[in-house]
Amino acid sequence: MTFDEWDAARERGGVSHAPSGQAWGRARRRPVIDVSWDDARAYVEWLSFTTVQPYRLLSEAEWEYCCRAGTETQYWWGGEISTEQANYDGNYAWGKGAKDNQKLRPVNSFEPNPWGLYQVHGNVWEWCEDCWHDNYHDAPADSSAWTAGDDQFRVLRGGSWGGGPDTLRSARRIVNFREDRFQDVGFRVARTLNP
Repeated sequence: MTFDEWDAARERGGVSHAPSGQAWGRARRRPVIDVSWDDARAYVEWLSFTTVQPYRLLSEAEWEYCCRAGTETQYWWGGEISTEQANYDGNYAWGKGAKDNQKLRPVNSFEPNPWGLYQVHGNVWEWCEDCWHDNYHDAPADSSAWTAGDDQFRVLRGGSWGGGPDTLRSARRIVNFREDRFQDVGFRVARTLNP
C-alpha cells in the first residue's frame, strides 16, 4: 500500500487521515506509514465500496503463508539476511552487511518472493486483521482472521527499516494498540476471490 494509493483515496473522500511522510517525504512508490489499524480498515472498506470487490486486510495466517511463499526458512530466500535483500537496520552485528538505510524504500526496491510479493520482510510492519493472542491455541483452523478477543490490540507482521534481522523473520509477530500510528507501520491489502 503506497502513499500514492492512499492519497488517491483521500482525494476522493474515502479516508480522512493525512499521514506524515516523516523526513523522507511521500515519494512515488513509498509505502504509506503513520496509519493506524482503524485507518487501514477505513481504506479497505472504502476500496471495497468503490470497486464493488471484497478487499480487506490479510489475516495473520494468510500473511505468513504469503510471506513464506512455500518455504520453511526464516526468510523466503533462506536462513541468513543482508541489507541487499531487505530494508532493516544493518548495524546489528549478527546480520550480514553493515548498511543502514535509516529510511523507507520504495515498495519494489528488493527482489519479490517466489509468488511475486515485494518486501514481505522489512521496510514497514504491516497491520493484520487479527486481534492479538499470545499464542495460536484455539486459533481458526481455516486461516481466517482471529477476531475474538480484545479488539484494542492488533497484530503486526513483517519487520521494518528500524529493526534488526530477527524482527524480519517470517514467523515474527508483534502487537500494538489499533489506534496507534508509527513511522514504520503500514499495511497490505488482499481481495477475496470468489470461486
